[in-house]
Amino acid sequence: MAYALIVVEPVGQRQSRTEAEGRALYDRMLRFSEDLKSRGLLTMTQSLKTDTQGVRVRVEGNQSTVVDGPFAEAKEMIGGFFILTCETRDQAIALAKECPAASWATVEVRELGPCFS
Repeated sequence: MAYALIVVEPVGQRQSRTEAEGRALYDRMLRFSEDLKSRGLLTMTQSLKTDTQGVRVRVEGNQSTVVDGPFAEAKEMIGGFFILTCETRDQAIALAKECPAASWATVEVRELGPCFS
């Protein structure tokens, strides 16, 4: 089964770190990714830039709205994700607990599948 580990971090958290602190955390995440890859569990991973560089698009009827970040109402942002192949939901949860980001952000576990079920 395919699962996503979604890293949900507080807005502004990255800017509160020094570059050295940020690089050290990023290196921990890279090692975690390499471990997952070596175990044959990792399908894809990617870090996302902050919401200040994001855009939200909404279409209602014939009207579309485009809003540039940062998004004032947001308290959290998606900082990155892992797509994994796991035997069970419990395995995906165990891997989320191993994720270094779980110590500074929330790691949400979601099974991939159609949105209608």
